[in-house]
Amino acid sequence: MRIQPQDLPITYSAEVQAARDAGKPIVALESTIITHGMPYPENVSTALGVEQIIREEGACPATIAIIDGIINIGLSQTQIEDLAQRDDILKLSRADLAYALMSGKSGSTTVAATMICAAKAGIATFATGGIGGVHRGAEESFDISADLQELAKTPVIVVSAGVKALLDIPKTLEVLETFGVPVVGYGTDEFPAFWSRESGETCPLRLDTADDIAALYKMRATLGIEGGMIVANPVPEAAEIPRNEMESDIIEAIDEANRRGVSGKNVTPFVLSRIKDLTDGESLVTNIALVKNNARLAAKIALSVGA
Repeated sequence: MRIQPQDLPITYSAEVQAARDAGKPIVALESTIITHGMPYPENVSTALGVEQIIREEGACPATIAIIDGIINIGLSQTQIEDLAQRDDILKLSRADLAYALMSGKSGSTTVAATMICAAKAGIATFATGGIGGVHRGAEESFDISADLQELAKTPVIVVSAGVKALLDIPKTLEVLETFGVPVVGYGTDEFPAFWSRESGETCPLRLDTADDIAALYKMRATLGIEGGMIVANPVPEAAEIPRNEMESDIIEAIDEANRRGVSGKNVTPFVLSRIKDLTDGESLVTNIALVKNNARLAAKIALSVGA
């Protein structure tokens, strides 16, 4: 039996539906930051704060999650609170998104899954913290995030503070180049490294305005080039943790993950949690600042792209 597009189990919050009806620009937001990326209650306050920033910039926020087998485009505060405190929420990517839908399960969306759902909902702009990529030691573990392949397939603008600094950034950039994914530094020639404004790597492209970023997205569509693009937006200078300060904590956290046999989807949440402890919570403060900064830029880009 062939499943038709109208059979997709998807629902829109009242706010998102009103925005769709009015042709108002919408910004997608992932939900793994709520379930796996931050501790309670910071996960809730950050999610709600990010949504409010997008509203203040004139766009509509759409946090995406799978609830009881249905794609929810836009969540209520009650739904966010519920996701934030449950420990049975799946972490969904391209490989298991359909499984959650057909089995009636609930799950949060990674960058890859959020891109898929956003594209199905006609949303072109997505704000996140940092994308996944090639993990350190991937030449032995073959641990490479599905986010990279999704960026090569799905036409969504992903605004992030680069890739998470626990990854192998040079190899991640090489894979993105191979996949033909534009990596655009927003107002910077230096590729940012999540908590840090510098990674030691150069951004392949640079644009300095939201209008120019939107124009690049539209030109790719005109050319018929598939896939999305990354906008690398450095964390605000006042909130950054310099790269040389972060590296020793990153190495210690990764080494501990290896000693404990942490693997697959569990690596990033484990390492982020350990880095939070090693930095006495400073990394979480920076994480919150960069997510909010990305949301503000994503809203401006969405306004320029149009609904």
